[in-house]
Amino acid sequence: MKPANLPDAFDLALLDVLQQDNSLPLRALAQRVHLSTASVQRRIQRLKQAGFIQADASVIDPEKLGQVITLVVEVHADRTQSADLELMKRAFSGPEIQQCYYVTGDADFLLVLTVPSMTVFQALAQRLFHDNPNVKWFRTIVVLERVKATLHVPLPAAASR
Repeated sequence: MKPANLPDAFDLALLDVLQQDNSLPLRALAQRVHLSTASVQRRIQRLKQAGFIQADASVIDPEKLGQVITLVVEVHADRTQSADLELMKRAFSGPEIQQCYYVTGDADFLLVLTVPSMTVFQALAQRLFHDNPNVKWFRTIVVLERVKATLHVPLPAAASR
């Protein structure tokens, strides 16, 4: 039996369409998921309130804005007490960081960012890593080619719900 707070098959279909294009008018959404526009509007509102939809955003091509270098940075913390980690999480949550993950393994954090030049990254690395007393080491990986970049979340099959 499905818990009440999980999306049903219509919600999953709606989430799938919204992940592909959240700018579709309600009428088009309703046609795609076989519901009325009023039902789709209520469902979207409920999904937002429940936190399934966190934001409505556009996917931007970083190269079109001169952000031609993508970097993945592994960061190892010197101290891993809660307060120290919270400070690092705040430091790595600035607008220049696209994604930040607290991870297991050799590194404690994995960051993804784009920059217009290595000079800009050098200044950023100085501020975020070299000047941070809790960074034990960091390793930078320069991306040669973006093969796939998405925040699309795979949805469970409605039949298995």
